[in-house]
Amino acid sequence: MNNKFFSCLVLCLASVIFGCTKDNTMSADQTQRSGTNSAKKGGEAALKNTGGATQVSGVGFYAATGECEPLVEGAAYAVKMTGDLQGCLYVFIDEFGCSPSGTYRESGREYFVGTYQGKTGTFRTDYKFEAKFEGCAENGAPLGAEIFGRCQHPIAKGSGTGDFEGVTGQLNFKDDVEAGNFPYTGHLQF
Repeated sequence: MNNKFFSCLVLCLASVIFGCTKDNTMSADQTQRSGTNSAKKGGEAALKNTGGATQVSGVGFYAATGECEPLVEGAAYAVKMTGDLQGCLYVFIDEFGCSPSGTYRESGREYFVGTYQGKTGTFRTDYKFEAKFEGCAENGAPLGAEIFGRCQHPIAKGSGTGDFEGVTGQLNFKDDVEAGNFPYTGHLQF
């Protein structure tokens, strides 16, 4: 065996052996970056230990009669949440407008009451919704069928109660106009 090749092999092997010891600690930054992967594998306990966020997903539907009743006072409607978040999302519309081309914009607040991994609580969001409809009414409301739509729902800081106390993050919905539902993804940090 060539001495030069043998020396490189020994040096590489030593690097692997000494680089993989239990005494080799990670920096706080490295720990936080790896926390997201740990959270996916280890659940909420890993989240609380590392400060990482966990991804959530599911589908929302307009709540059928009896699903999210009584309707929270002042709410325009409720969305029944399924998937990782289960419960009711009550929607309060603050502003809306529609251009002659059918571009619709809406903003407001929401109040979620439900569970995550069987743990109960509430939180509030501020949302912005953008969509394209067939047309617009004179009062700024959309007319006709929705062509596409999406919205962002950042969680209002300090709004969580119960097991959502201290939660931060954001939910993102993209309307499935053919199915008539609202698939969502997002990240929550407890």
